[in-house]
Amino acid sequence: MKETEYHNPVLLKETVDGLAIKPDGVYVDVTFGGGGHSKEILKRLGEKGKLYAFDQDKDALDNVIDDARFTLINENFRFIKRFLRFYGVRKVDGILGDFGVSSHQFDVAERGFSTRFDGDLDMRMNQSKDISAYHVINEYEEEGLRAIFLQYGELRNAPKLARVIVGARRTGVIKTSSELKEVLQPFLPRHKEHKVLAQIYQAIRIEVNQEIEVLKEFLEQTEELLETGGRISLISYHSLEDRLVKRYIRSGMFEGEPEKDLYGNVSVPFKKVGKLIIPGEEEIKLNNRARSAKLRIAERL
Repeated sequence: MKETEYHNPVLLKETVDGLAIKPDGVYVDVTFGGGGHSKEILKRLGEKGKLYAFDQDKDALDNVIDDARFTLINENFRFIKRFLRFYGVRKVDGILGDFGVSSHQFDVAERGFSTRFDGDLDMRMNQSKDISAYHVINEYEEEGLRAIFLQYGELRNAPKLARVIVGARRTGVIKTSSELKEVLQPFLPRHKEHKVLAQIYQAIRIEVNQEIEVLKEFLEQTEELLETGGRISLISYHSLEDRLVKRYIRSGMFEGEPEKDLYGNVSVPFKKVGKLIIPGEEEIKLNNRARSAKLRIAERL
């Protein structure tokens, strides 16, 4: 495994700039992947600086950086506080997150993330976990399938998709991407086939990896972990993630509004830094994965 197989990190300069790095600070990259963002952070740290990185995918371990200031933790970032405490870290100066699936995961056919390849229904970011796309497609009740297609794929025809999958299972299991595609073919308009299939895959992947729950648990821990003036610099790739990040930065909540005191003031944990940042045309041309990226930066109050 070579780091280059992970391709270019998205919004590299902008994301790391957003952390306003202090040379002697403590930072966390919760989505290590190929290590692109981590390497840029290390360039800006002094000898006393420290960087911890998280990645639950064992493939990422091949990209570990040989640097005394760096520690790679092979765990899901939903456990960020627990594992940082294991290393004696209770406060940090900045946290970077580049959510979604890495280019490497999309490009390895047997991982089952991409609609471009035929492979086993897998989609696990942590390959040691029990629940895979195979489990979701073959064992979920119709009601459960309908819910994930509607909620995570934002598909209006979710009831029909769920019904046809459950019907197809009566004649045998659905094992591969091509078999799933064949079952769903009546609902894949020729002019929008890739888009609709991508939404279906997104819904299954989010369910397999509990991505929404993981993101919420992570965001709720950032408030306690960050020093006053510390930064979060977070890249999202679909509206469900971006909505959560945006709302948490604005109010410290995922729904509802923060309570006001007697004078009508609200206490929120963050203030946003700058405006939403999206990649330019040149970056999208060089790295297609960047096309849907949205970067939001905030500072701990």
